[in-house]
Amino acid sequence: MSNNIYVGNLPWSYRDDGLKELFAEHGEVTDAKVIVDRMSGRSRGFGFVEMANSEEAAAAIEALNGYEAEGRELKVNEAKPRDD
Repeated sequence: MSNNIYVGNLPWSYRDDGLKELFAEHGEVTDAKVIVDRMSGRSRGFGFVEMANSEEAAAAIEALNGYEAEGRELKVNEAKPRDD
């Protein structure tokens, strides 16, 4: 399993630090990034988290997939590599 996690259906108010804080409860977070629209600067409703190791990543996915944050049910799974 990869250490990279996709997080979808994020509340619009979430920023990098809030995402990192949420996942830090389940292990060491090495990076957390909410994807924002280039033009408006608003969240696009998804982001990516990188955990220190795959065991912590698996635990975070298990704990947070379906977790309700500000009325939205998070979709959390292993990030797939981009096909460029």
